[in-house]
Amino acid sequence: MHRRLLKICFGLLALPLSQISVMAQASAPQTGLINRDASVFSQETGRIYLVDTMHDALVAIAASGASQTIKVGAGPVAVAINQKTARVYVVNAASRSVSVVDAKTGDMIASVPTAARPYAIAVDELSNRVYVSNTFSNMLTVIDGKTNRPKNLPVGSADAILVDSENRRVYLLGYESDTITELNPETGATTKLPAGAMHLWGMARAGQTLYVSHVQEKTIGAIDLQAHQVHTLPAGSMPCAVVVDPDAGTLYVANYADGTVSVIEKGGRSSRLKVSAWPQALSLDPGAHRLYVASPQKDTVTVIDTKQQRILRTYRGLQHPYAVAFSPVTHRAYAVNQGERAFTLLK
Repeated sequence: MHRRLLKICFGLLALPLSQISVMAQASAPQTGLINRDASVFSQETGRIYLVDTMHDALVAIAASGASQTIKVGAGPVAVAINQKTARVYVVNAASRSVSVVDAKTGDMIASVPTAARPYAIAVDELSNRVYVSNTFSNMLTVIDGKTNRPKNLPVGSADAILVDSENRRVYLLGYESDTITELNPETGATTKLPAGAMHLWGMARAGQTLYVSHVQEKTIGAIDLQAHQVHTLPAGSMPCAVVVDPDAGTLYVANYADGTVSVIEKGGRSSRLKVSAWPQALSLDPGAHRLYVASPQKDTVTVIDTKQQRILRTYRGLQHPYAVAFSPVTHRAYAVNQGERAFTLLK
């Protein structure tokens, strides 16, 4: 399957196949985009912030469960936070901008234009820079967190961004590329790292290893960031989302086509757990030993006990949940929906 068609199908929510095929003929998706980075948690305020794609808003949820709606730009798809400055950044795909919100007050303090239709976002807290990709564009928008001024770098297309503040590197995953772009943000120099055909939601880092999912194969690529070499790990059919347990070193992979989650232990032993069909997103709360698996096409979220490696329960009847937000303090979790109801408490 052509990777651009795959990208559109995964970036859009569950629709009848006839509708998906019609949309895929367009040069770029015009509506319905979703992103794995749909929520953040503020250490300063203790609130969860999640995007409300249907109502052009950011929702702030307090530890008590009370929520506040903050109006942002059109078509919000992703959010990031600088914990040091308590600034929340919202990617507005339709209005081609990034909204800057003060986490303490809930006020929108700036709207920053991007080079094209923005999609992915990541924050470097040490340099106070914000990196924003632009769909079907070779431009990366870099926002100065102090002045909110943007500049655009022609570093190539990127659908996922990962920042390594310690080593002063930014990693850009381009869905239609077989390589990861390693960017030196100080010099603008780029290096191409071999990776294989990847999924735009499948990138995670643990130490000096970067994991990417090979959507056209049944494998995960483990990239050594020092040696710039890659080796493969077994997964299920059409692996997409990946997440690493920082304590146990276990890698979890959502296998879209066969409805499973691969559990790859630090020593290399692997197993699979059956979940709802078409799992697309993973969210790990290591403090509670819970892994949340969202299947938007089935309107479900499956909860896995990562200590026992077993299914605890499956929440059904949700509104196209494509991500799960949680508080690492209260361990209260919410399904992030693509529907009239932006979120659902997972009790």
